[in-house]
Amino acid sequence: MASTGGLVPITRAFLATYYDKYPFDPLPDGVSRLSSQIRSYGQDLIQGFPPTQGESLLIQEADSQPPHKMDENMWKNREHIEEILYLLERPRWPPLLLQSSTSEIAEFAIVLGKLKDKFQTTLGILESFQARNSERVFNTVMTYMPQDFRGTLIRQQKERSERNKQAEVDALINSGGSIGDRYALLWKQQMERRRQLVQLGSASGVYKTLVKYLVGVPQVLLDFIRQINDDDGPMEEQRQRYGPPLYSLTRMVLVIRLFLSLAWRRFEALKLNRLHISVLEEAVDVYTTELQRFINFISEVFANSPFFISAEDGSMLEMRKNDEYKEITVPAGKSYEISLTVESINSYIGWDFSLVLGKMNMDIGFSVEYTNNGGEKTLILPYRRCESDQGNFSTCMAGNYKLIWDNSYSTFFKKALRYKVDCIPPVLEELGEASERNELEE
Repeated sequence: MASTGGLVPITRAFLATYYDKYPFDPLPDGVSRLSSQIRSYGQDLIQGFPPTQGESLLIQEADSQPPHKMDENMWKNREHIEEILYLLERPRWPPLLLQSSTSEIAEFAIVLGKLKDKFQTTLGILESFQARNSERVFNTVMTYMPQDFRGTLIRQQKERSERNKQAEVDALINSGGSIGDRYALLWKQQMERRRQLVQLGSASGVYKTLVKYLVGVPQVLLDFIRQINDDDGPMEEQRQRYGPPLYSLTRMVLVIRLFLSLAWRRFEALKLNRLHISVLEEAVDVYTTELQRFINFISEVFANSPFFISAEDGSMLEMRKNDEYKEITVPAGKSYEISLTVESINSYIGWDFSLVLGKMNMDIGFSVEYTNNGGEKTLILPYRRCESDQGNFSTCMAGNYKLIWDNSYSTFFKKALRYKVDCIPPVLEELGEASERNELEE
């Protein structure tokens, strides 16, 4: 499939020229300084009080490099914020913090309430960003897909997949899964979404039998979504440009979480003073402010990135409209039929038709019927009159399916019909194959 519409190949070099226009102002020195101070406070807490297994894992993570993928860092920030919010809920405060009346403790309790509000606001901004970005990616890909039943099938597959993912999360929560368990699942699901994009770009997995019907999709887009996870693919330029500040913020929120986790189990040994309170308060203020600034910045970068260019800007709309459609004239008093022989159940039969504008149209009758090997007929789609329609269904029986456009009721007016019809072999059967491959890859 050749590149069409004069679109520029989406490569790392091409993205680099775009990102040159969007430099990110460096993080303030306070990010590094405060992260080091908070990490030092945490280290002091484990002297004489060995960390638990869970705390040791946190310490190990805090002393390691953050993930390389930017979206994984976003999920990590969200996870750490939720864990901090959990610790900041009043019922989970250390007993001494709830009972003591010293000025330092009272001041700390007030500060914790402010910190919780800042983290809660930042969490909402981060969640909104992720939801918008995910929807934007999918919708952009879909603008290049044929706007008929084939695009509908892809949307239906996505909706079905998202329902299944949400059911997985709900089941985990209902079984008592931890915040960490939930985010491990959410990240796994995010990578499954990426793999599905790759499958779409390479015509494999659940999309193997469908993509060959997607005539007119620009090859540059398929190449991009196929390479989206490559270590040196187009997105690597984004990681090199904007990854370092995000990595610093990931480390910062992690050391804040680590300090609070250690402090809650060793509160009496903490010997809390106003310096601890001041540094923690400043660290949370800097972190939440800078993460929000980064999200606002990267949102603008993403919204204007070349791989989000509209199909109309790429001169694809007219080509897409003309993709594989046929036109016929249905005379007055006559009908037009298309027969499809289906050999396998769970095949998809899809149609997209309209009466051509500017000609004497009115409406036309439409129905779908099934005939088994014994000649017995069953109405699949009841007869109705309309100007246009788009639809599809999954076959539950092999045999002959007939799509009928009826103009027999018209005495004088012929109808100019523009249509597309396809029978696509089973798609759902290959979803299981894709799932098995995903499990092997993991």
